[in-house]
Formats: sequence, structure tokens, C-alpha cells
Amino acid sequence: MIKRGKEEFSGYNKPKATPSHPTKSHVVLAKAGDEVKLIRFGQQGATGSPDGTKRNEAFKARHAKNIAKGKMSAAYWANLTKW
Repeated sequence: MIKRGKEEFSGYNKPKATPSHPTKSHVVLAKAGDEVKLIRFGQQGATGSPDGTKRNEAFKARHAKNIAKGKMSAAYWANLTKW
């Protein structure tokens, strides 16, 4: 277990749901090389859509630049987890 503030993680780069957070639905302790960063992502209460739907494609198109930044961006984790 890795502890960061009040949060406990089973490991790096393993997202988990945060149902008690007021605005963000998930959190991950992202690690790329020596850099470690706590990233909160996803709108609380919003659900992703199945692959191939217009809503799914719109999210990926709208956030493509940020998704491409990799593990240290919230869009990358939202794309991986929710969409």
C-alpha cells in the first residue's frame, strides 16, 4: 500500500473510484520515471459511453491533445477509465 495524504493506493498508475469526493469521480497516483503526481479526474455522476457511440467519439476528439500527453494528464486517465 502506498499512502499519499489521506488516500491509500494499491500501487502506482492504478486508478480508483472516489465516491465521497464532491466533484471528481476517480483518483490515481501517476508515475512516469521519477515523477509522481496525484491526479483527480472524471466528473462525479457522469458515466462513460460504450465504444463507437457519438458521445464517446466526441470526448476522444475534444481531448485528443491532452490524452496524447500520457500518464501525467487527467484526460489520459479519464479516457482509459471512463470512456
